[in-house]
Amino acid sequence: MTITDASAGTATHCPYCALQCGMSLAPGAAGVEVAGREFPTNRGGLCRKGWTAAAVLDAPDRVTEPLIADGRGGFAVADWDTALDLIAERLIKLRSEHGPDTNGVFGGGGLTNEKAYLLGKFARLALGTAMIDYNGRFCMSSAAAAANRGLGLDRGLPFPVTDLDQAGQLLLLGSNVADTMPPFVQHLDGIRAGGGLIVVDPRRSATADLTADGGGLHLQPVPGTDLALLLGMIRIAIAEDLVDHDYVREHTEGFEALARSVAGWHPARTQTVTGVPAPLIRRAVRLLASRAGSYVITGRGVEQHADGTDTVTAAINLALVLGLVGRPGSGYGTLTGQGNGQGGREHGQKADQLPGYRMITDPAARAAVAEVWGVPADRLPGPGLPAVRLLGSIGEPGGITSLLVHGSNPVVSAPRSFAVAERLRRLDFLVVSDFVLSETARLADVVLPVTQWAEEDGTLTNLEGRVIRRRAAVTPPAGVRSELWILTELARRLGESTGFSADPETVFEELRRASAGGRADYSGISYARLDEGEACYWPYPEGGRSTPRPFTDGFPTESGRAKLITVEYRGPADRLHRRGELVLITGRLLEHYQSGAQTRRVPELAAARPEAMLEIHPATASALGIGDGDQVRLRNDRGECQVRAAYSRAIRRDTVFLPFHFPDRQRANLLTTEETDPVSGMPEFKVASVRVERVEAFEEPEVPERMEVGGRMEVGE
Repeated sequence: MTITDASAGTATHCPYCALQCGMSLAPGAAGVEVAGREFPTNRGGLCRKGWTAAAVLDAPDRVTEPLIADGRGGFAVADWDTALDLIAERLIKLRSEHGPDTNGVFGGGGLTNEKAYLLGKFARLALGTAMIDYNGRFCMSSAAAAANRGLGLDRGLPFPVTDLDQAGQLLLLGSNVADTMPPFVQHLDGIRAGGGLIVVDPRRSATADLTADGGGLHLQPVPGTDLALLLGMIRIAIAEDLVDHDYVREHTEGFEALARSVAGWHPARTQTVTGVPAPLIRRAVRLLASRAGSYVITGRGVEQHADGTDTVTAAINLALVLGLVGRPGSGYGTLTGQGNGQGGREHGQKADQLPGYRMITDPAARAAVAEVWGVPADRLPGPGLPAVRLLGSIGEPGGITSLLVHGSNPVVSAPRSFAVAERLRRLDFLVVSDFVLSETARLADVVLPVTQWAEEDGTLTNLEGRVIRRRAAVTPPAGVRSELWILTELARRLGESTGFSADPETVFEELRRASAGGRADYSGISYARLDEGEACYWPYPEGGRSTPRPFTDGFPTESGRAKLITVEYRGPADRLHRRGELVLITGRLLEHYQSGAQTRRVPELAAARPEAMLEIHPATASALGIGDGDQVRLRNDRGECQVRAAYSRAIRRDTVFLPFHFPDRQRANLLTTEETDPVSGMPEFKVASVRVERVEAFEEPEVPERMEVGGRMEVGE
């Protein structure tokens, strides 16, 4: 690879989580050298993944030319014209045979804003399909749905991360930030010093450990009971008159109904359901309400459930009754996971949305976007299917028969992943754009090699709603292309010869116009402003100002007030606590990220965490005859996986924990359910009932398809 700027280095951002830590890339003795860069979220620090991020660019198995399945279980190398002509030909044929919605698109929350925008436009104009969704449906959808209906706006943290430096208390529900985004922890130092950190997690995670030695409280509920816990906390706040009545009267609606709905959640009942001692719940609520500067923040641990939207709604309700939202020095937020999880859901790759966070069913929104695209509004298709239903439609009457995958690896990341892999094999045509032969790419008919984070320009939107610049620092391999170029070339072959561009700034300029007037209005943001160092938080309308704290002047609802929405506890979709079964919870490790396609290729990270290990309490393991390090099988009616056991007293005795970064028979998502939240479409990743047993030896791992890359495929073959 070649550094494009050999001077002081190129200022850019880490390719991993939504903290989007600042970093610089410069030439070094071993290739690209990563240095921490001063930026508010990380202040020059990086985690292990960030420091080693450049290693991914030189992955030994990187795909650098288009690959086409050779019909013999392998791949043949092809030139770009051959590959793109084949894709266009197959998509056109399928569309003519089955209609436009036969072609599906699956995007990713790591794509730049420009890629996400152009992917949505490509699906709806070049393909004419409604069938587009993305892996953010597995990440932020419940938090987004709850914020939209309660606060009128979905922006992960509606305040800068640095606001937490001055906070007194923080209720952190379902997020292990010490492992998932370590530089975030420095913003909690003041909270911990005052004993104000309250962590809700079934594990005594690295983040829960921050509450030790007077740092705060750890509430360790039965998995899947977070909503019950929050209802009990709201009931305590009302019963003990900890409510900010002036705030509730002036800034919210629905308090009386909310109070009636939680009346039955007295502390004894809450303790019975959640397993959290009632005195500890009271202490947590009193601490949160005791002093100024309190925050409530949720994460995937409480959101990735069949009642995830209601759980986040209850967290918002708690923050509202305590008068926290929109006031200086306090608030509610949710921690965005993927690098562009915020921007990725704002500009059109979501099944029901158009650019600017406009809803696709809104006639005014359709007209505004259609005008920018230069087409009649009735040419835009309606809403498609959310991710689980989209993948589930494969092989069903009227379901999709082709799929284009960008920035995602659903064979590892989707729930009930064995069934997902089987469905993908039944597709008539599968195209995957990736930098390696990921577990999903191995099943593809065509694999397109794409540029990586350090090889491309663009923008992303971090967890604060701040738009940032990604800058190219490295020249990509000769045979690799940007997804903007790929979409533009495919659109031309599909008959859309105008309105597409491979230039990121050109695409962003159109994105600005398409978002103008929408909830996520980027029209006042430009590459020039970002390059000058301006902190640009959306909404930022043309001629207006950046909005780092959007709720300080009220809420963007019809009444201008936040809505206190009543919700009911139903419990997990899976039947839990049956005789002989344990509750499986899933999550991330410090060393790995998402499906692991990137981090498992970094030698230092792979060496530190080479395999999935099942966290199990020693007492539970002993009762099952399982020793520390023994090989075990986890199974339920959806599938089974095989890993090694690791003793941990940080886990509840009725619970086991498995990370979801690993492939083949170590996939945690072989066991998770496809049951989804009825509002958001979020799958219930976080709880599953499993049987765990010791095994003498591992079975041979399943053999992935199409691993061999053969000779070059010529035009016409």
